[in-house]
Amino acid sequence: MIRIRPSAERGHADHGWLKARFSFSFADYRDPAHVHFRKLRVLNDDVIAPGGGFGMHPHDNMEIVTYPISGALAHEDSAGHRSVLAAGQVQRMSAGTGIFHSERNASSEHPLRLLQIWLFPAEKDTEPSYEEGEFLREEKLNRLCLIVSPEGEEGSLRIHQDARIHASILEGGARVQHTLAEGRYVWLQVTRGRISLNDVELAEGDGAAISLETTLRIEGLDTESEFLFFDLA
Repeated sequence: MIRIRPSAERGHADHGWLKARFSFSFADYRDPAHVHFRKLRVLNDDVIAPGGGFGMHPHDNMEIVTYPISGALAHEDSAGHRSVLAAGQVQRMSAGTGIFHSERNASSEHPLRLLQIWLFPAEKDTEPSYEEGEFLREEKLNRLCLIVSPEGEEGSLRIHQDARIHASILEGGARVQHTLAEGRYVWLQVTRGRISLNDVELAEGDGAAISLETTLRIEGLDTESEFLFFDLA
């Protein structure tokens, strides 16, 4: 079963400095039909204006992954981590017992677009931790590149949940295939371009909740398309 979440039907907010699209209920957006998918709680597509950003604020007991799509992200947190991340880099923060952080557009000239991803942790009140990594275009090109996993396999970032996140960039006509293990579910999110998922077309911003499928066949339909692939229990 493939259930499409069209881009235009997502929740949205426009705060001037922030334009956001919400796949699931978030902040003032409430949709009982789209609260979460398995352990995936938040999937926000944020565009942050030059110089704008989220000031220092707290989180606890949540696994937070940030995936820059374009522009540069400036991160700071109460554990002393400071960094600037660009497209191709990924950030993982386990909030655990509690942490404060800020995420801002590092540029005063260019907008920043990112995916803000939250997953429920497998265990509450763990020690907060932070990790970041770089996954080159060549690693994602025409394949599923593992960027987040429970054990940090293949150089991926380690998350405290039975979830594996892959990133992929497909050239036009290129195909990848994934076989789901029994009891696994998938959320697929297109960040740019167009793809075909088991002959169902998805465009930028579209998502798909996938269950009770055995084999997923994904083909690039544009010159270049990018998506994230969440393999969930």
